Amino acid sequence: MFIKTNVKQLSDGYLDRTPWFQYILLSICFPMWGMAASLNDVLISQFKALFTLSDFASAFVQSAFYGGYFLIAIPASRVIRRFSYKTSILIGLVCYIAGCLMFFPASHMATYGMFLFALFSIAIGLSFLETSCNTYSSMIGPKEGATLRLNISQTFTPVGFLSGILLGKYLIFTDGNALEKQMDMMNEAQKHDFALAMLQRTLQPYQYIIMVLIALLVMVAITQFPRCKPLDKEAHETQATIGETMRYLAGNGRFKFGILAQFAYVGVQTAVWSFTIRLALQLDGSLNERAAANYVIYAFIAFFIGKCIANFLMKRYNENQTLMVYCGIGMAALLYVIGVKDMSAVYAAILTSAVMGPGWPTIYAHSLDAISDKRHTETGGAVIVMAIIGGAVVPLIQGLVSDLLGSMQLAFVVSLLCFAIMFAYFWNERRIELSGQKTA
Repeated sequence: MFIKTNVKQLSDGYLDRTPWFQYILLSICFPMWGMAASLNDVLISQFKALFTLSDFASAFVQSAFYGGYFLIAIPASRVIRRFSYKTSILIGLVCYIAGCLMFFPASHMATYGMFLFALFSIAIGLSFLETSCNTYSSMIGPKEGATLRLNISQTFTPVGFLSGILLGKYLIFTDGNALEKQMDMMNEAQKHDFALAMLQRTLQPYQYIIMVLIALLVMVAITQFPRCKPLDKEAHETQATIGETMRYLAGNGRFKFGILAQFAYVGVQTAVWSFTIRLALQLDGSLNERAAANYVIYAFIAFFIGKCIANFLMKRYNENQTLMVYCGIGMAALLYVIGVKDMSAVYAAILTSAVMGPGWPTIYAHSLDAISDKRHTETGGAVIVMAIIGGAVVPLIQGLVSDLLGSMQLAFVVSLLCFAIMFAYFWNERRIELSGQKTA
């Protein structure tokens, strides 16, 4: 190890102070999965046109991506338990790089299924990263700052969102008419050649991502990180099995509500961003994909601003009350998206991004805090990450509703329901807080 740390490990796994270099390096991992996630929003529009997909079928981009999270989160937690958070981060970075490299054969094979497999491979790496980084960020310092630390780390995520959409806009999308309009004027042979050329463009963003990931991998490898695992009764804690943990979590009502809220949060975030470009293209026929991508850029900027405002508010006011207000604004904005038939509906969709930011880290930290038996912390964190499957399910449902109703706008009622679930969760957390109820 070339870069070391000198902090005191406390008995509950937290530290006496935050090692700032390690915390910053850890936080830099957060935009890396944001970058991959926002590129999916570009790929959905690209693949829908090139492979002639329905809204439902195009949403399988998100299903492949978030399905990988769901399947790998528990194995990642066992790696953390057996080895360390750092080991899990290193595995995540290596798998992420391998998944990006798979875009090269996918672009040459030019099949939708191969691209989905490449995205699934990327998600395996990201599952290791998120399972370790989210819990680790909350643990790497004093306990009283756990939620704030995670929220600050998550503030880096919009940088990744914005970087990914900019890479997609300028390296994947092109000028001229929308892809579907261009292909309508071609014969079958021309469509085939055009699709191959456009699919080759998907390689370029991932080439830049690979370079950044390699640099990050080296920095993490040469840096010493604290263990951040409970010291008391450690030998006994290592004996907790998956079955014991699952039985414990199944009887923890507060934790289960957190899983539902996290499912809804990732679902609404993914669904709104996945279909923002499609919504803009439907409401303004003069737009092409590159121009419509600007609205996703605005959404990510709004997400970042909203998150910074939330960090400020949550230090001065009650966290749960702040999030209830945010969810209320989100529901009102989505009612506008559903009901108004002009381009202002796109801006209302952008507004929802401004109130999404603090959702994930706050639900994560509260759900983790609901685990009073710390033998189950690593696996419990993995189960929270598994709730990311909402990003696979909700866009599919919203895409299916759009196809059945023939209206992208009416389909946003699915996202509205997700915000309602989140509102109920924070209301319940506030109720528990006021009653002084203990965690399970």
